Amino acid sequence: MKCVIQRVRKARVTVGEETCGSIETGLLVLLGIHEQDTTANADWMANKVANLRIFPDADDKMNLSVKDAGGQVLVVSQFTLYADAAKGYRPSFIQAARPDVAQPLYEYFNDKLSGALGTAVQTGRFGAMMDVELVNWGPVTIVLDHA
Repeated sequence: MKCVIQRVRKARVTVGEETCGSIETGLLVLLGIHEQDTTANADWMANKVANLRIFPDADDKMNLSVKDAGGQVLVVSQFTLYADAAKGYRPSFIQAARPDVAQPLYEYFNDKLSGALGTAVQTGRFGAMMDVELVNWGPVTIVLDHA
């Protein structure tokens, strides 16, 4: 399981003209699911995202989690995080989980993250062509990879 986490002032995901999810201050999480990922990977990743201390405290030090800072989370499924472009010019996505495996794990991750945060997360639409808008705060971008 792989995440690209961006601390944002705001973020929004749309499909066509429909807004699927939007947040103010918080985290935009792009989530890639590997073909061998399990619920144990999702448990670890949800806990890590919920408790990652990348928000400023009163001394302007990155010392608060999104939960501590009262922020929101938007999770967008992104299989392209498992692109392999080592050979040639057309990326291979063979390591990404197939939709019948990835979608239940994506939903499981979102449920676990919601539980860890004590509030619902916003999401994109699994498998859809989405537009993602964000204002990266910092910029702060963290990549987490848990096999």
